[in-house]
Amino acid sequence: MLKAGIVGLPNVGKSTLFNAVTRTRKAEAANYPFCTIDPNVGVVTVPDDRMYVLQGIAKTNVVIPAAIEFVDIAGLVKGASAGEGLGNKFLTHIREVDAIVQVVRCFEDADIHHVSGTVDPVRDIEIINTELVLADLDSVKKRREKIARDVKRGDKAAAAEDAVLAKFEPVLDSGKLALSVELTPEEKSISRGFWLLTDKPTIFACNVKESDLATAESNDHVRKVREYTRTHLACEAVVISAQIESDLIDLTPDEAKAFLKELGVDESGVGALIRGTYHLLGLRTYFTAGEKEVRAWTIHAGDTAPKAAGVIHSDFERGFIKAETVAYEDLVKCGSVAAARDKGLYRMEGKEYVVKDGDVLLFKFNV
Repeated sequence: MLKAGIVGLPNVGKSTLFNAVTRTRKAEAANYPFCTIDPNVGVVTVPDDRMYVLQGIAKTNVVIPAAIEFVDIAGLVKGASAGEGLGNKFLTHIREVDAIVQVVRCFEDADIHHVSGTVDPVRDIEIINTELVLADLDSVKKRREKIARDVKRGDKAAAAEDAVLAKFEPVLDSGKLALSVELTPEEKSISRGFWLLTDKPTIFACNVKESDLATAESNDHVRKVREYTRTHLACEAVVISAQIESDLIDLTPDEAKAFLKELGVDESGVGALIRGTYHLLGLRTYFTAGEKEVRAWTIHAGDTAPKAAGVIHSDFERGFIKAETVAYEDLVKCGSVAAARDKGLYRMEGKEYVVKDGDVLLFKFNV
């Protein structure tokens, strides 16, 4: 399962968000036996209303959503790349995740101290990114020094690696992220072995006060973050309220809905964050739907039908014959499997078919 690491400066609401999300959106242990991994790791379900529409069509009581893993990474401080705070331990934890959720404080509160004394989310983003860039630059330089002898000896693999490292070094030295470096597919394959911190896809979570969520678009801090991430980083920024999510922990679904309605919102923003992170990781969802259950299965964008079948069981991939396929939208428009079949909307797809997000599949296999 792919991991998204939640990072941020101290006192930005990072741990409040993690603790709340992993309790309110926790995946059921019965379906995901690896849920309880570590105190700072949680498996959370991906909100997807399509499952409940399919539930009505399939007439089942069981719905099993997709899930992703979130990791709470200890607060970073200025100088982390030089060992300040938790330093190298913090940076090592980031290296181990597949994507980054960077929480930035977009609220004023005199009772909650900001490590820099004032609230300035753009400055906070730059502090974190500077530390990550410096750590990457150090890593690239050390790696080039390590393979220099092999490059001189004419080692082709070392020369190819050094050529990619040489593309990263001046970019990082100028303070830019590794993600901004243009690479060929072959070079990207080589670069994965570098585990660069700034080469990870990132989404920004603007944490606002409970009272500000409904009017977040007029929040100056939020506007500045969105403008900065769009123009400087080409990244998405979503608005969340960690405090609201925390308040929802002990409420029933109906109570939570009423509470959010009073605040003038449909959700705390965390659902959008989870969905955004899911897509940031390059993940997509297909469904199986029957009387037993409706289940969302996670695949990577571009996966073929046999690969998607293998997510259910390796035998499905090994003995794949065909995939009976219908688009979610077509099935919903028809209202039933029988009606969709009558209209010829079900089709048989073979081994080369690339599964689309929302496909409803039934695999035929033989082993």
